[in-house]
Amino acid sequence: MAGTSPPPPRTEPGPGQESAWDYPRPPRVEPVPERIRVVLEGIELASSTRALRVLETAGAPVYYLPPEDVRTDLLAPSKHTTICEWKGTASYRTVVTPGGRVVPNAAWTYLDPNPAFAAIRDHIGFYAWAVDEAWVGDELATPQPGHFYGGWITSRVVGPFKGEPGTQGW
Repeated sequence: MAGTSPPPPRTEPGPGQESAWDYPRPPRVEPVPERIRVVLEGIELASSTRALRVLETAGAPVYYLPPEDVRTDLLAPSKHTTICEWKGTASYRTVVTPGGRVVPNAAWTYLDPNPAFAAIRDHIGFYAWAVDEAWVGDELATPQPGHFYGGWITSRVVGPFKGEPGTQGW
């Protein structure tokens, strides 16, 4: 594949850290013990202690929050969809704040996921790059490189992470 290079060496995790290279393929869904929060323009779009995360080799954890813990009144359906070979078809949402800020396709959900991912049905994921703040517990997360993957990077997970130029084949 053009533009693809082999992954750089795995970063060895330190105490209390995980390596994205130890995450499984196919991905795994698991509960998140910390509070997950999403903030845009000072508005808490989501806050949950019932979030789930999806872990996949070479990707930062992707967080999904139950709709009851999300300001769904600020999410408008989008015509945009993507297909994940594992989870199925994602339907996107555009965030529209009371102040008039519009962030197209900032969130997504799986309305009818593949059976192995039924736990995330209707849960909502947010791109960390599309919001002002994405929190895992007391730590402000940074977006996974690129604008395709929805992973959130914290000090507790090490890479390298797919998403940058040249990583399409990982």
